Amino acid sequence: MVFTLQRYVFRELFRVFLLATIGLTLILSLGGVLGPVQEYGVGPRQVLHILLYFMPITLTFVLPMSALFASALTYGRFASDNELDACRASGVSLFTMVYPGLALAILVAIANLLLSFHVMPYFVHLAEKSLKADAKQILFRNIQRRGFYKMPPDGRFLIYADNVDPKGDTLSGIVVVQSERGAIRDIRTADAARVRFDSQENSNQVTLEVYGLQQMAQAGSMGGTMEFGSFQADFGSLLGDDIKFKKVDEIKQIRANLMRFDPVGKVARSAFTQLATEALAKDLSEKLGTSAERPYELRGRDRAVRFTASRCALRDEGNIDLLGPIRVEEYDSLSGRHLRTLRCDKAMIHVDEDLAGPGLSLDLHSPRVEVTGQLVVRHIVSRLALPAPLQQSLHRAGVLETVVPQGAAAILQGPPTSMLAALQKQLDREIRRTLVDIEAEMNSRLVFGIGCVPMILIGIGLGIINRGGHLLSAFGASCVPAAVLVVTIISGKRLTGNLGSEGLSGTAIMWAGLAALTVLAAFIYRRLART
Repeated sequence: MVFTLQRYVFRELFRVFLLATIGLTLILSLGGVLGPVQEYGVGPRQVLHILLYFMPITLTFVLPMSALFASALTYGRFASDNELDACRASGVSLFTMVYPGLALAILVAIANLLLSFHVMPYFVHLAEKSLKADAKQILFRNIQRRGFYKMPPDGRFLIYADNVDPKGDTLSGIVVVQSERGAIRDIRTADAARVRFDSQENSNQVTLEVYGLQQMAQAGSMGGTMEFGSFQADFGSLLGDDIKFKKVDEIKQIRANLMRFDPVGKVARSAFTQLATEALAKDLSEKLGTSAERPYELRGRDRAVRFTASRCALRDEGNIDLLGPIRVEEYDSLSGRHLRTLRCDKAMIHVDEDLAGPGLSLDLHSPRVEVTGQLVVRHIVSRLALPAPLQQSLHRAGVLETVVPQGAAAILQGPPTSMLAALQKQLDREIRRTLVDIEAEMNSRLVFGIGCVPMILIGIGLGIINRGGHLLSAFGASCVPAAVLVVTIISGKRLTGNLGSEGLSGTAIMWAGLAALTVLAAFIYRRLART
């Protein structure tokens, strides 16, 4: 008889729980799709895919609320219809009738933990892959609608185009603006371009094969024109690279190797590139200052150059200015054959971000061929490599160990410039922020998942106590403790994320909210036991 009653209660609970879950999931999932639709202009097919991928994400928040609604409504109706009193009069205790609600609470808690730690991050990655698979359509659709598109995730590259041909994968009347920390670093224009997407594991590489390429001269930089050229950029994370979207295995891997986390990796790569730039500038200053007639050699796969200059100077991040008179001898790397000798008064060495070995390009401003005197508007020797001694010193340890102040000082044999020091401080903040975010995220998922049990038990107890009132009033009252738990979790995460405070205090606030709900649930059931 007892089992029959419990099965009857659980069936009623589950029916209301299922209907509430379906309704809330559809409503909230539709709301979650609006952001990508407005941000990226995805089409109808992508909207359906994203809607399916967002449903498991929404379930993480919907399941506790649906269970709370079902428990308060079902047990409130049983109490108001005197069914619970009839059971107690038949010798069935109140706590025996609460077992179905407790079973639902435990199931919801387990489902919530599985969703938050494993399922939800997995579906976020699926949604990300779905969007990146249609990256070309997103790019063309946004340029058609607005005339421009900011390359995610940070909008460093801004692409303008007058005309778009999606069928031919071409753009015409193009302007590409590259910015760095709010300042315009480079502006390039082109008559036309063909767009090519190269899919990679973490991102898509966007290549613009451009015709009639022009680089506008900025303050302290050089302009120029080329008939044909290419421009590459990463089509980065569309949904945001955040710890809250990571699976527990990924979080453990990030904690073991912070370079796996893209926000840390980006700053580390920038700092590594700047360290390589300053090490190269120091080596250039020493060797060019020793003998102006002794050339400095840079070798690459196809080309090698030997050059002399009066001096060099760091201009900005990743760039070294060479000041004249400058004499450059260009050779074929494989055969060693001399190609030509150029002379100019100004040149620039640009260091590219590449952890395997930063690549170099030598940009000569209005050089003349030494033999003929022919003027070349602009000449760039790319895909050069750092000298072997510098590469060895940069790769003696890992990237993070190399770019920290101690490692950088050992390589530079002195203090870093203000540019590298700023990147080191930014990297230190990013590392500390990532570590505290990991701590906050792991604890918040645990607290919210475990908190489903006392939250639902409180809903059951308030439903029984409020038997004479409106059925929804018990649900409204039980939402208050649930809101308190959510507030303590959010407050704890923000306090933990505050780099000026101890992470332990934020974690304690999260668990204190769970403890408060447990105490309240015990108080409510102690009162019910006395009635």
